[in-house]
Amino acid sequence: MHPRILAVQICRLRFRRMSDLVPGNRACLVDTMALVKRLEGEGMTQKQAEAITAVVTEVLQDSLDTIAHSFVSREEMIKSEMLHEAALSKYKGEVKSSQDHNFSLLQRETERLRTDIEKLRSELKYEVDKVTAGQRLDLNLEKGHIREELSKQNSETADLTNKLNREIHALKTQLEAGKYEVIKYCIGTVVSVTAVGLGLLRILK
Repeated sequence: MHPRILAVQICRLRFRRMSDLVPGNRACLVDTMALVKRLEGEGMTQKQAEAITAVVTEVLQDSLDTIAHSFVSREEMIKSEMLHEAALSKYKGEVKSSQDHNFSLLQRETERLRTDIEKLRSELKYEVDKVTAGQRLDLNLEKGHIREELSKQNSETADLTNKLNREIHALKTQLEAGKYEVIKYCIGTVVSVTAVGLGLLRILK
């Protein structure tokens, strides 16, 4: 209930009205008759007492009006609460929408980063495989080159060995031939010396 309406009802229940003292015929908050009589008892005339009572009543009523205007009615308070709740609900909806939007953006960004990482991983694996294949090819080529060098050296060694064997065989043949010649020469020499010796013996006899 509006405070002003409540005050008026209280005034109607607890105090009497004094329409000739209160301008506008408004409800009063004081016992005007008792106040007039008290002022008259203090030595004032009836007109002075009634004038002062009217001023006091007017001031009190204006104060009551001012206080009443500073308050809001229950309906206005409920309406304000409903407006606040609607604004709060709208704010909560905007916050939730913003959170959902940000979460969606975060998910998309996470998926994009995951895709980029997978792409980089694939590219890195390709480069590693490429380098490994190149190194393996170079190693195989080097192995092949080493095999060729070894084969060439083995062939050259075999040729050299065969040449040495042939030279040794030829040298052996020459030695055998020289030995035969020496033996033949020695035998001839011995025969010649024996023949000469026999001839000298015959001569001497």
